[in-house]
Amino acid sequence: MKIIDVKFYVLEQRLEYTFHWRKGLPGSGDGTSLAGDVSVGGLLRIVTDEGIDGVAPVSHGRIMADLVKRRLREELVGQDPLMTEWLWHRVWEIDRLEEFPIYALGVADIALWDIKGKVAGLPLYRLLGGYRDRIPAYASTVTFDSLEEYRRIIELCLEVGYRAFKLHAWGDLRRDAELAHALRRWVGDDIPLMFDASAGWNYQQALWFGRHLEAADYYWYEEPMREFDLYSYAKLCADLDIPILSAETSDGCHWNAADFIQQRAGDMIRTSAHYKGGITGAMKIAHLAESFGMSAQVHGGGLANLHLCCAIPNCDFYEDLVISEEQIRSRTRGELAIDSEGCVRVPERPGLGLEVDWAEVEKRALSV
Repeated sequence: MKIIDVKFYVLEQRLEYTFHWRKGLPGSGDGTSLAGDVSVGGLLRIVTDEGIDGVAPVSHGRIMADLVKRRLREELVGQDPLMTEWLWHRVWEIDRLEEFPIYALGVADIALWDIKGKVAGLPLYRLLGGYRDRIPAYASTVTFDSLEEYRRIIELCLEVGYRAFKLHAWGDLRRDAELAHALRRWVGDDIPLMFDASAGWNYQQALWFGRHLEAADYYWYEEPMREFDLYSYAKLCADLDIPILSAETSDGCHWNAADFIQQRAGDMIRTSAHYKGGITGAMKIAHLAESFGMSAQVHGGGLANLHLCCAIPNCDFYEDLVISEEQIRSRTRGELAIDSEGCVRVPERPGLGLEVDWAEVEKRALSV
């Protein structure tokens, strides 16, 4: 079996729901226009001589199109797509020269694992080991304007079926602390709660805020500071009882995750297909964390990350972004719907399970 072509389709999508993050961060997702209503992403397609294609959805479409054209296509064509470990290390070697954006390192790997699943006739999570076929989802908020709006969103999420929540808030210490305590009052004592500071604090601020989360019995405290300062992360882990979830946006895949573990700079480790080198890199981190008795919480939604969640034992939740009341109501419908117990079930189709109408993609593509 050989790869005979690699294509990238640059796609423009009108965003149905727009949003923002904490003060200082842009919103509405990556690759969004300044108007906040258009996202430019794409699809990577790896074509084989046996008629089995692999696909990976991609953000930052124009950047990825350049990288596929200049670097990845030449490396992949002619190779055996089932040799995922070899090809992962080839891309890692190219990264030394190219300095890929963190989201670009694993794109080809995701598409290659899609091919492996299709060849095996297995959904990806089963091919990776298979730990469960559904997992609890937490409602991961964007940043809303007021306590009242947060409360409306949380109450609607409870009605839909969510049984865990994570806050992204304003980046204002006292206002965020008020929100964190209010959320605990709104949902009661039995609902797991998490807080993502989106790297908004310094050490002193992170320590002060973490003590508020401890008082409100939060399940984890995520990315309180930028993830370059392992000394401050280690000190924060030592000074707080609440588990610190770290290494979400740090480059270097499992080698960097090992630094966080070795320096005791995280109580939990982030892994994901899109920031940690695709399926191969994400699984390396998951197994590394397990060997130290740590969870590897999967960051972000989408099919690749859902398969990861269901393949490994040391992940507690699937992250499901909640943006607006209309979008939340829609989460009771469709293949990845939230069920009555607050869980999401992984598709049983071979590979990723992503169904693509390539004729329609060809028609819509801004460029190929």
